[in-house]
Amino acid sequence: MFEKIVVVCTGNICRSPTAAAMLAAAAPAKKISSAGLAALVNHEMDGAAREVAEAHGLSCPPHQARQLDSAISSGADLLLVMDKWQRNELMQRFPMVSGKTFLLSHWNGGHDIPDPYQRDRETFEHVYKLMEQASNAWLARL
Repeated sequence: MFEKIVVVCTGNICRSPTAAAMLAAAAPAKKISSAGLAALVNHEMDGAAREVAEAHGLSCPPHQARQLDSAISSGADLLLVMDKWQRNELMQRFPMVSGKTFLLSHWNGGHDIPDPYQRDRETFEHVYKLMEQASNAWLARL
């Protein structure tokens, strides 16, 4: 049902590339990518985000942040966002995707997953665990 999945956050350097790597590792037949609503275009994945992911055994491929646009959003079967503000912003920019835009945490409480950017390692660890729980809940439904 969901073959093309785009994970969305703000800058596309911390949360969305990490969650996309989680989902892709567990569902390799799916086409899973990431993008940002205010992407730091062409930036690599944040070093702290990569370190935490790798410490948990997750291999994150090379990454270049990209801006979410109408082509990416309309081409996706499912758009997963980190917080309610992002969901509202995405639906305001691209109203045609409202029926396929969900919180990453939709199946495990519907809570916001905070942005760890420029925060301490403990925050990145906490956010990683939230994304892991949320991704696992989606995997059962993909």
